[in-house]
Amino acid sequence: MSAYAQKETAVTFEMKLSKEKLGINERLRVDFSMNRDGDNFNPPNFEGFRVLMGPSQSISSSWINGVRSYSKTYSYTLAPTGRGNFTIGQATIIIDGKTYKSLPKEVEVTAAVDKPSDQLTVDDVADESLHLVAEVSKTSPYLNEAVSVVYKLYVSPSVSVSNYQPLDNPKYNNFWSQDIPVSRLSAENGTYKGKPYRYVILKRVVLYPQKSGKLEIEPLSLDVTVEVPTNKRDFFGGRVYSQTNKTVSAGNRIINVKPLPQAGKPVNFSGAVGNFDFAVTTSKTVLNASESLQAKVQVSGKGNLKLFQLPEPNLPGSLEVYEPEFEESVRTTLSGSQGKVSNNYTIVPSFKGKYPIPSISFTYFDPNSETYKTLTSDEIVINVKEGPLNSSGVPTTNTTNNTKRSVSPGNQFNFIKLKPNLSAIGSNYFFGSTSFYLWLLLPLVLIPITIIFSKKREAIASDVVGNRVRRANKLARKYLSKAKKELGNKDSFYIALEKGLHNYLKSKLKIETSEFSKDRIATLLTEKNIDTPTKDGFVALLSSCEMARYSPFSRVQMQQDYDKASEVISNLDKQL
Repeated sequence: MSAYAQKETAVTFEMKLSKEKLGINERLRVDFSMNRDGDNFNPPNFEGFRVLMGPSQSISSSWINGVRSYSKTYSYTLAPTGRGNFTIGQATIIIDGKTYKSLPKEVEVTAAVDKPSDQLTVDDVADESLHLVAEVSKTSPYLNEAVSVVYKLYVSPSVSVSNYQPLDNPKYNNFWSQDIPVSRLSAENGTYKGKPYRYVILKRVVLYPQKSGKLEIEPLSLDVTVEVPTNKRDFFGGRVYSQTNKTVSAGNRIINVKPLPQAGKPVNFSGAVGNFDFAVTTSKTVLNASESLQAKVQVSGKGNLKLFQLPEPNLPGSLEVYEPEFEESVRTTLSGSQGKVSNNYTIVPSFKGKYPIPSISFTYFDPNSETYKTLTSDEIVINVKEGPLNSSGVPTTNTTNNTKRSVSPGNQFNFIKLKPNLSAIGSNYFFGSTSFYLWLLLPLVLIPITIIFSKKREAIASDVVGNRVRRANKLARKYLSKAKKELGNKDSFYIALEKGLHNYLKSKLKIETSEFSKDRIATLLTEKNIDTPTKDGFVALLSSCEMARYSPFSRVQMQQDYDKASEVISNLDKQL
């Protein structure tokens, strides 16, 4: 409703003057204000005036009763070049694809006045001396190609900054983002619009666009405390500084994301974008049956390493293969993520023979050459030297389904048995038989087993903590059973996971948590004296469920979220 109300608000774009009559030794401030964000601002030529400062840009945004109030202003400080009547012409700007013009205004410049009232103020100097800039590495990347954004605060040498506070941090919708921490703020010399400035890097982030088309990077806004020198001197002759607070914004940036080409796109492409190497290795190739070996499927290089799935090997059916263990060693710099990710498979052969691991293909898109590239591993043969034969009676040498059963030539013909080993038919007597003695000894065996079983049950019943843990694990499986069935299906899995989390709180606290925000749920858990790691883990899982609607998630990430949900529910059940 609030977004609709804002959409229906009429667009305003107007020019405001600090005064309409001034002396030739006074200053004129001109503000061009709008209530919606626009592009391609074009000021008038200010005939009859000299531009002392500007344009300086300021943005203010607030929410009142669910309705957003927005204002953006371009400001100029002018000095008249002569006496007379002058016209400040029209300025233009484009808002939502339409061009808007401000109304021209008349200004009268008279002879010099004794006490000029509009000299440059502290705020005027601060406006011209502070600039927050978002430097984007690429404005037209491919889908899932890394884009770095560096936020720099430029400060004129004539002023100093004593403190700053973020007012509005960007959300990076439709991007997968990774912050690069700024360990220490250090000022460096640079230039801004051809003038010498000092600048400090405040924030660095790497973005991977998850959607093609024009995507908007929201602005970063800061409240900055500025100390501006004045013309006054203190008792010792030192310059007196005046302190003021200014709001600066980096402004919106538009990124035009190109879709990946469909021409030549391989069938096995899983979303990898960058420059990679691919390898399949095993810990050993010669072993005995029932021994284990490790097979590693690894992708290394530079790109969106956390946003695609690794290819899976096609192993022979005679090899027992366990669920892979995912390993990740990735670091993020301004040029993107680099490192390696891998799946480690534990393989145990059951029979003697030779088992080939077929070659595996991995495809990625290289944005530098704008082509798809496919890497293929070599075939690996596992030689099991010692162990039982398979059901055919001979070692396995291939893995095709139509492997024929071989018969040993030595067993084709056998002699007819000359001794049948028959026994006479007679009466069976229970007394003195094997069954008689078994039934006689059975009570003596059951008595100690019953005693041991009873003590075991008493020990389990007295284990309060253990019973609570078992009940909590059973409860977690109950609420997450639907999510476990949907592992691999991203949308259904995260819908089931989110519903399971809400149903758990609903059953424990007797409330409808689906009507609560994450902040309200966090407050509720705090009131219940839930420890911070468990509370943060529960809220983080709800955030993952929301992010899954816009970002790709691998099966490994889903498994990690499922395991985390089981752990969080178990911990909550111990504390509620």
